[in-house]
Amino acid sequence: MTKRVRKAVLPVAGLGTRVLPAAKTTPKNLLNVVDRPILSYVVEEALAAGVEHFVFIVGRGQEAIEDYFDANPEVEQALETKGKADILAQVRRDVLKPGQMSFVRQMAPLGLGHAVWCARDVIGDEPFAVMLPDMLMTASPPALAQAVAAYEKVGGNIVVVEPAPEGEAHKYGIVALDGHEGRLNRMTGMVEKPAPGTEPSNLFISGRYILQPEIFEILETQGRGAGGEIQLTDGMANLMKRQDFHALEYEGTTYDCGDKIGLLRANVAFALMRPDLRDAARKAILDLL
Repeated sequence: MTKRVRKAVLPVAGLGTRVLPAAKTTPKNLLNVVDRPILSYVVEEALAAGVEHFVFIVGRGQEAIEDYFDANPEVEQALETKGKADILAQVRRDVLKPGQMSFVRQMAPLGLGHAVWCARDVIGDEPFAVMLPDMLMTASPPALAQAVAAYEKVGGNIVVVEPAPEGEAHKYGIVALDGHEGRLNRMTGMVEKPAPGTEPSNLFISGRYILQPEIFEILETQGRGAGGEIQLTDGMANLMKRQDFHALEYEGTTYDCGDKIGLLRANVAFALMRPDLRDAARKAILDLL
């Protein structure tokens, strides 16, 4: 039997270079999509997949992330006194339970693989999810829930993928598959930004993973890769030599909120999905056009 996925690692220590100057004083994952921070949607996705404990990998100056998911008695009391029950419910929806969060300082920006490795003592000997929090995914069921269902079916390690835009596969981390039948297929490799025309598939890694804890011992001694950083893809490629990896082509849409235009697209798309805002948002967009 496979162990249940109870914990998720969220690497939030990045500087948000692509969305500066907005991320200069506000952690990029707390930038808003409509009226909620990006990170709020990602945590909601994880909870829907059965995640019980969140491990946030943070950097200096990111205490606001911890505060956001904590109670704020002053704000809540003020809203309650003014009878603003609807807004109070929205504020409280993202408050996590005591003991449901851990915050680990990465200390230095040494890459995604290093960030994941920093979570080793909190994760322990369990399979766990990794969620890149600047990638918002809209899907039903949610993307991570689809990954958990795939994991419960085949075990091992799961990498969520999706088709790259036509002609742009060379810009992404691309998976190689042992055949392509249906949405869940065994992986044979991963290539980071392959030369045009050499891509083993058109499926790129889109920011949700389920990994076995043996990845930590690999990341601990792994040298630096592309960009001088400790790359998670390098660690997964090594783990693939002894454990199964499957790529899940999830059903949904991804918005890269670490990019200015991606963040804009997410705001428009999420506003149009909101029953309470849809009509007004559509009118505002059409008026501008």
